[in-house]
Amino acid sequence: MRIQVIASAGLLLVVGACAEMTNDQDPNIWLEDVHSRDALAWVEAENAKSAARLEADPRYETYRKEALAIFTAQDRIALPEFRGAGIDNLWQDETHTHGIWRHSTAAAYRAGKPDWQMLLDLDALSKAENKNWIWKGATCLQPQERYCLIRLSDGGGDAVEIREFDAVGRNFVQGGFRFERAKQTVDWIDRDTLIVARDWGANELTDSGYPYVVKMVNRGAPLSEAKEVFRGERADSFVNPRVLRDPDGQVRAMFAERRIGFFESEIYLLGGAAPVKLPLPQKTNFQAFVDGAVILTIEQDWNGYKSGALIAYDLEAMKRDPAALPSLTHLILQPAANQTVDNVDATRSSVIVQLLNDVTGAIDIYRRHGESWHSKRLPLPHGSDLIVRAASKETEELFVTSESFLEPTALWAADARSVEVRRIAHLPPRFNASTHRVEQHWASSNDGTKIPYFLVRPKHMKLDGSTPVLMYGYGGFQISKPPVYLPEMGKLWLEHGGAFVIANIRGGGEFGPAWHQSALREHRQRAFDDFASVAKDLIERHVTSARHLGIYGRSNGGVLTSVSMTQHPELFNAVVIESPLIDMLRYNRLSAGASWMSEYGNPDVEGDRAFIADYSAYQKVARGVPYPEPYITTNTEDDRVHPGHARKFAARLSQIGSPYLYYENTFGGHANDADPELNARRWARHYVYLAQKLMD
Repeated sequence: MRIQVIASAGLLLVVGACAEMTNDQDPNIWLEDVHSRDALAWVEAENAKSAARLEADPRYETYRKEALAIFTAQDRIALPEFRGAGIDNLWQDETHTHGIWRHSTAAAYRAGKPDWQMLLDLDALSKAENKNWIWKGATCLQPQERYCLIRLSDGGGDAVEIREFDAVGRNFVQGGFRFERAKQTVDWIDRDTLIVARDWGANELTDSGYPYVVKMVNRGAPLSEAKEVFRGERADSFVNPRVLRDPDGQVRAMFAERRIGFFESEIYLLGGAAPVKLPLPQKTNFQAFVDGAVILTIEQDWNGYKSGALIAYDLEAMKRDPAALPSLTHLILQPAANQTVDNVDATRSSVIVQLLNDVTGAIDIYRRHGESWHSKRLPLPHGSDLIVRAASKETEELFVTSESFLEPTALWAADARSVEVRRIAHLPPRFNASTHRVEQHWASSNDGTKIPYFLVRPKHMKLDGSTPVLMYGYGGFQISKPPVYLPEMGKLWLEHGGAFVIANIRGGGEFGPAWHQSALREHRQRAFDDFASVAKDLIERHVTSARHLGIYGRSNGGVLTSVSMTQHPELFNAVVIESPLIDMLRYNRLSAGASWMSEYGNPDVEGDRAFIADYSAYQKVARGVPYPEPYITTNTEDDRVHPGHARKFAARLSQIGSPYLYYENTFGGHANDADPELNARRWARHYVYLAQKLMD
């Protein structure tokens, strides 16, 4: 056992690490059997205990009603998606909790008076088929986009059923394409031909549970006759097909993207006698196809470009000589040290770059002039997060939202050619923001790296450590966390005098690939140290104190919060661990975990296992340590991050006599927000717990 002595605020804590458990020794492994009778009985009992405490609190019903009013408000912005000549939207409210897929003319939508016509009622479909259908999107055949391949999830997981839908007739196509529930990817070649990656019946799935065999499927033909066009390997993360089209719908190229790791890929040109591997770096991400050019980002130095660069190559020139691809590339953008390319989209002839500067947003429009690209910036609010919500492949029109911690979301219509913008909708304030202000600070991590964080605090906050603070962190998979308008947080937390913090720790994407890669694998401890450094900075500046400081993280953020709880129990009084990874010595054997070994390492390899075991919270919790009482929550139908992580951690805490709360929703998948009523109850429990721990 390794012993760590922690001195803090006059207290001496002795933290011991439990001897490492093998799978045979793990007394809680039975909880990994997601739908077993015993496991679900355990869940039911734990839910009852947590509900008795959280839902019996007088604040719960108030919080639930306030959250539900936010999630079902009729004056929400109906976010657009271009399809054909019009706009689609999925709308949920108290009557339609599963949602209505609906369509408006573009002119009516731009005028702020959409003429919605219902295409599909998911609540009615669920009732008729005795399913719990959750919308997962549609892929429609360009250019008319009348026929769509609709993805439906029974319960909200990542595995979907795919059906062909006629958006003009507003019905499923009789005898049309249909694929049973699976993790799968499909795209159109033409009206009667698809390219599909799925399990073809021979357990052709990667260790992560994703497909690695791609085939062409013809209308009316049995799947047994589908022609194989690409095959990866079982050890891959996944393989995805990709079809590139002109705005008029003509297919220009087909590719197979073979993800050999979560961040490493090989890209193959399809359509010839055999797939042709393109001479690109492994850390390459396809972004868009515009004006005959393929747009990529690279996450490693290559061909004279620095990691993080946005580059382009001419598709037709590459097809004539794939080996010459490196000589065909041209630079679009090399981000500065304080920048990152957060997302890329495209209109008919423009590249739309969603940029972060010191973790706040900008939108730049790039247009091709020969072999060079020139940019203009959209005149949108400063200090906000800016998100491209939709971009037309037929015109130069796009829609962008702006939001910040205290400024409600606004929707802007923009023209990529003229760079003109016009606000066409805005969300009414959902909470009183006049009492708070936003600041950005920088903490020093253990190795001296400066870590930025946003603090949303009461204007008249006393610097005496009494302010209740909820601190959020993620720190993984190159995902950035810029300012965000969270109505439920504002209403249920800020209005009651709380403060909110987002810590932009390493492992995220706030400053490009290097910021992410500096916390990968054996360097994961840096992310945990960064998070702790922000907590210590808040305490040292008397913004709050350990008594009033709580943390929240979900998914990869669940690794962060569970480790923070075990490494620094003296810093926090509340810990929300949602949809988490926790048993990091077994994560690669659960659900999609094997696809994340580029991020965390492989616990089945001795050298990797050593550094993972050094922090894995499931193995690190020890009897006799005064941990803060966590609230652990997950979802039965989460087929991305296995609910066994959360279940086992709660059970382990019970076995060592450490207090905890546990709650498991029975549907909704990894997102956990598929149903507005479910989501309202979820956040009501969260904030009751936080109020009990940090405000009472």
